[in-house]
Amino acid sequence: MKALKAEFPDKALFVELFGPDVYAVGGFVRDLLRGIPAGDVDILVAGHPLEEIIARLEPQGKVDLVGRSFGIIKFTIRGKTYDVALPRIDRPIGDGARGHKDIRVLADPNLPIEADLERRDFRCNSIAFRLSDDRLVDPFGGAADIKSKVIRVTNPRAFPEDPLRVLRAARFASVLGFAVDPAVYPLARDVDLAGLSVERVNEELFKILLLSERPSLGLEELFKLGALRRLFPELYALTLVIQDSLFHPEKDDFGHHTVWHHTRLAVDQAARLARLFKLAPGPSLALDLAALYHDIGKAETTQWEFKRGRMVITSAGHDGASERLARKIFTRFRIFSWNGYPLRKTVLMLIKTHHRASDLWLRRESVTRKAFNRFAADTGGEIELAVYLDAADRAGRGGRPVRGLDREGKWLLAKFEELRVSRTTIRPLVLGRDLIGLGVAPGPGMGRMLDELYRRQLDNEFQTRAKGLKIAKSLVGGTP
Repeated sequence: MKALKAEFPDKALFVELFGPDVYAVGGFVRDLLRGIPAGDVDILVAGHPLEEIIARLEPQGKVDLVGRSFGIIKFTIRGKTYDVALPRIDRPIGDGARGHKDIRVLADPNLPIEADLERRDFRCNSIAFRLSDDRLVDPFGGAADIKSKVIRVTNPRAFPEDPLRVLRAARFASVLGFAVDPAVYPLARDVDLAGLSVERVNEELFKILLLSERPSLGLEELFKLGALRRLFPELYALTLVIQDSLFHPEKDDFGHHTVWHHTRLAVDQAARLARLFKLAPGPSLALDLAALYHDIGKAETTQWEFKRGRMVITSAGHDGASERLARKIFTRFRIFSWNGYPLRKTVLMLIKTHHRASDLWLRRESVTRKAFNRFAADTGGEIELAVYLDAADRAGRGGRPVRGLDREGKWLLAKFEELRVSRTTIRPLVLGRDLIGLGVAPGPGMGRMLDELYRRQLDNEFQTRAKGLKIAKSLVGGTP
């Protein structure tokens, strides 16, 4: 193997403070072996009590003791933060682990580095890099696994102790583009996932969606590892629902035209569009989640009908059913806002309206500005995201990666611009304070009048506040 050299801004400082006892561990080492730029660096210091480590670091920067009881501290210098840890081992509490809260972390400066690496989930993560001489510590063959692009368990006996490892297997396979060792699947089936917090489940799912070149790889691993059935039963149901092969010619490697296969393809296309249009993380995650859940209502609504001279598989009303089920899922997983972005609200609106963009295209010869107004209002002004979701859904009927919007998507965005319909133009022009100025008292009556005025605005009866106030005066005076 070619000699490796780890470089990061404060490497020399750590070597000066701790000599041959300081190591880089975790994703930094894995990415170093993969030959890609590393991000955060996790530091492990052996042979030194935590109090001594703190005393040596404090004169150099800011030390945060929030994880002290677990043998971890955060050290910040010149704006960069490092996790600095003692060697640790994990021990389950009681008869079996049901989540992170049932794992006891035992930190000991005198533990050999190999013991700390053995506690880690996968061999590709069970590698350390000694900073003083750039020596790789790889007792479990992690470097070979990285070269082979495979996820293998470091310690099969310890794997069930932490149920998050099942989800991490799917995430690493997806983000790194690695295959999962078949030996992992029987181990995963025996892991109790019930104790996982919704926050940790969300975190792993969101990373699959946001960090993967093809999120479908991670989604399929969740299916194969048994996590989809146990944690996402509404998505698991889609694996058992077929679609009409004339309208959905896409099929998996075994010839099945399932809603699940279409969903995975649509999510991949949504992720590509998010990258192509350089969406911020919040809108990008909203688009991916909308693609993931846009068809879950098909498990309830799919049936056979005799139409056009043959038996056809239909799913009438699945968009409304999908929105209702997604609302329950988001409540169960306590998904509301994410980093300040209104994730729940946006995703539910996108799911509920995901057929409307295509309807505008199909009626393009006769559709009016009124229809575009209502579409924009019903999507909360998220016109671009709605068009991207429509395009991803359509592209999910084939395997070719999108390179941009198709003709339908381009026409829709151009038409919105031509008609000057946007998030700004759909804001209500007449507000409650305007009605108070006309003598209308706050209450249900005012609410009904505001609804009526907004309906008329969307119906294109007025496009200026002055015209809206004129209509409002006529309503107050009883004139139709």
